[in-house]
Amino acid sequence: MARHAQVHVSTASRALSDDSAGISTETVRRVRELAAMLGYHRNLGAAGLRTGTSRLIGVLVPRLTDLALASIYESIDATAESAGYSTVVANTYDDPGHRRARLDAMLSRRMDGVIIGDSHIGDAAGYELQSRGVPYVLVMRRLEGHLSVSTDDELGGRLAAEHLLNLGHKRVGVIAGDLLASTGRERSQGFRRAFEAAGFPVGDQYVVSTGFGTAAGRVAGAQLLELREPPTAIFAVDDLTAIGAMGSIRAAGKRLRVDVALIGYNDLLLAANLPVPLTSIRSDLSAMGRLSVEALLQSIGGKPTVSTLLPPVLVPRATTVAD
Repeated sequence: MARHAQVHVSTASRALSDDSAGISTETVRRVRELAAMLGYHRNLGAAGLRTGTSRLIGVLVPRLTDLALASIYESIDATAESAGYSTVVANTYDDPGHRRARLDAMLSRRMDGVIIGDSHIGDAAGYELQSRGVPYVLVMRRLEGHLSVSTDDELGGRLAAEHLLNLGHKRVGVIAGDLLASTGRERSQGFRRAFEAAGFPVGDQYVVSTGFGTAAGRVAGAQLLELREPPTAIFAVDDLTAIGAMGSIRAAGKRLRVDVALIGYNDLLLAANLPVPLTSIRSDLSAMGRLSVEALLQSIGGKPTVSTLLPPVLVPRATTVAD
């Protein structure tokens, strides 16, 4: 192909690569057009052996049916592609055994780096990647001592609490998700601390940890509403869990906002489009995905980088305030 294009082999190679710096635009265009005509495709595996890189980024998530994580992954994939990388995503189901198998499979494919979206207290994945010299970054969830990109979830919990306090709620419940995940732990913690500072501490019986998702939210909501003195408002630490709690509120014969106010977290697109729009704490999921890739690429390049906490924003809707 270089002979047909009348250029040196190294020039043709660089013109076809993701980094064509130093090659004129006209030469790049001519070589790539010729490659298309001849049906030539770069052998990325061979290129990886030569350069010592795979141009692959592994992504571990609990499950892509989680709309928040799906949104983050969409941003990760788009950002990686624009930087000349491909992504390989795997569901771990928040299970250590699955996580181990998926991580081993990824590392066998020589990932240049890994983005972890399913970290828990006690996880060893980050330390293993460190020992193998594989760059990594945590996204959405965080762990002390590990590079991460997430929302300031303790502040987000506090914003939810202040909103309910301003509306006059004193007896409230928390659907805490999974307290081993920073998203469950820190969102709940920020909420409870704000209520305690206001003189209305949230008793342990008003905090239910049944996991994330609609089914978990429905179970937790039912438990809270069965208390002798049920809460007048509920904070669920993610939107899907809050939607499950909506079902419990309806099943108990109660009305949203009038009898039980409800707040979710992440502000997924569907939150504003429910029959009763859901008040939620907004996380910038797209920015989270983009920044996690940028941080990982800095680490791959040997550049120093620091963890990022994005600011949460309260978005009030009909589950807490009148239209």
